[in-house]
Amino acid sequence: REGRVHDYQAKSGVEQSFIVAPEGAPDWAQDRQALWNAAEARETRSNSVTAREWELALPAELDASERRVLVAGFAAELVARYGVAADVAIHAPHREGDQRNWHAHVLTTTRSLTAQGLTDKTRVLDAKQTGGPEIEHMRERWAEMQNHALERRGHTARVDHRSLAAQREAALAQGDEIRAEELDRPAEVKLGPVVSAIERREALAAEREDRAYLPLTERGAQVHEARQARSLLQELGRVRDALREEIRERAFLARETYTHAREEGADRIRAGLAALRAAAQRRESGREGIGREHEEARDSIKDRLARLREPGPERAHEAGAGSIEERLARLRGRGTGPGKERTAETAKQLGAGPEQGQSLGDIRERLGRIREQEQSHTHENIRERLNTVLDTRTNHPALDEGRERAPYGAQDPDERTQKER
Repeated sequence: REGRVHDYQAKSGVEQSFIVAPEGAPDWAQDRQALWNAAEARETRSNSVTAREWELALPAELDASERRVLVAGFAAELVARYGVAADVAIHAPHREGDQRNWHAHVLTTTRSLTAQGLTDKTRVLDAKQTGGPEIEHMRERWAEMQNHALERRGHTARVDHRSLAAQREAALAQGDEIRAEELDRPAEVKLGPVVSAIERREALAAEREDRAYLPLTERGAQVHEARQARSLLQELGRVRDALREEIRERAFLARETYTHAREEGADRIRAGLAALRAAAQRRESGREGIGREHEEARDSIKDRLARLREPGPERAHEAGAGSIEERLARLRGRGTGPGKERTAETAKQLGAGPEQGQSLGDIRERLGRIREQEQSHTHENIRERLNTVLDTRTNHPALDEGRERAPYGAQDPDERTQKER
């Protein structure tokens, strides 16, 4: 179209290159020269766009085969989504630049590729209403694919396609203040290949001489300060995460300890209740034993009383007939006097002794009545004698008067006469 020839055969730094075409595309689509000549021939306007470039930064943690798989997968998604052909080239870092700068260039046709060749324009990427959302969607997919590749390699580093402001808002929404503080910064200044080479040489020299690295350029100083600040915030984040993990572990240990103590306390309570129940059972058994002993004692007493109530000389002898006869003899042998008749009466009352079949309880009851009668007779005798004395003094008052007039030490005439005699 322009009449110019471009030769890229001598270009260095290309690690791998390949073409990804839709299914059913012509065979010539796998030839880079034929593909792009056909794209040029399809356009007629002088300002026509024949290709779109997708520049991809590759994770430095991946090796050559992993880089190829990652880039080929992204190119296949572009081809499937828009129906275009993709020319892929993976570039190695520049020898004077950052050796982590692995990247890829993906050129896609602006027209769909079918079996008939290049056809209609893919306007979805050109329109203002759809172009921006489509680009944002593919950026998100590229970040997801990188993170999956890093995860497969066991790396913890992750890629985020969002702007710093969007990431900071998300961190604040999640309550991650340290992460939000780390993201509260301007975007890092791009050094470029020349400044990057200068600063890299200075960093290597400082490392060899065992001294602190000091940036030599203004942009290098800005980038260095920003990276130090991020490093400090990242360290704070790691400390925070470690503290959170320690808190979780201690909380788990506290829960385990509490659970164990609660179970142990429950076991102790159960053991104590079992001991109380056993003690109660022992007490109940003891009470039953005592009750049986009491019942046996009552039965024995009842048996003995029953035997005593039975008639016969043997039962009378068991009831203590000899002792009762002795007491009766003492009662009969008491002296004469007012109580003699009562003694005889008592003996008469006891005449029907044990020989007549009376029980021991009946004898005791009769003895009690006899004692009460004796006490009553004794009291009556005392009262009779007192009444006799009082009657005598009342009938003969001179007895009291003579005694009252007698001087101290004087003798009664009767007594004196008796003494003289």
